[in-house]
Amino acid sequence: MPRLFLAPDAAPVPGARLALPEAAARHAQVLRLQPGDTLTVFDGRGGEYAATVTQMGKRSVEVQIGTFDPAERESPLQLTLIQAVAAAERMDYAIQKATELGVAAIVPVNSAYSQGRLGGERAQKRHAHWQGVAVAACEQSGRTRVPQIAPVADLAKVLAAPPQAGLRLLLSPRGAVSLDALPHEAGAATVLIGPEGGLSREEEDAARAAGFMPLCLGPRVLRTETAAAVTLALLQARWGDLG
Repeated sequence: MPRLFLAPDAAPVPGARLALPEAAARHAQVLRLQPGDTLTVFDGRGGEYAATVTQMGKRSVEVQIGTFDPAERESPLQLTLIQAVAAAERMDYAIQKATELGVAAIVPVNSAYSQGRLGGERAQKRHAHWQGVAVAACEQSGRTRVPQIAPVADLAKVLAAPPQAGLRLLLSPRGAVSLDALPHEAGAATVLIGPEGGLSREEEDAARAAGFMPLCLGPRVLRTETAAAVTLALLQARWGDLG
């Protein structure tokens, strides 16, 4: 069944008729939904609503909101991904898969080897695009809460911020910590992934000084988008709700 995201200000109420916001209406039109078709809508704050299309126009779509289902599909493991900015399609892939794998937050950072440092209006446009990627991944994967994507910041600034609770892990081919050496239980973890060229020696040193443990997953060097997905999947299987 199709799932559409409604911004929280759309305020779905059971029994009410609601004009879909522009992005959701466009999605419904792409799916070629017709009056009488059923779908699911959610506002990202938990739970979801049954809905029925009541009107399809060229630029507008109206639905009737049905019953509320308090479905909760979030992982017990609170994961934060700090992802160095990568090329457009690779960054999109990393954010899409991180969302499907249940991250709670994504922090994009400029690093020494990032392809094109983002700032100003360009960074704002990319941020809006990435949030849309996360929303689409939630629609597809059944998540009822949308991970928050932080504005792009320099890695040094993020490393200098007060640490969040939980483990801090840095994926590095020079890492000395294996997956088996990690604690058997954890409720939260922050994972730092470098860009296509990896993190510089200075950045790795700064991350270690900020409490990040250098994690090595094996002898092969993974692409940045692969590294994020693999690491998050392994951590979810170890401490979260995969497997």
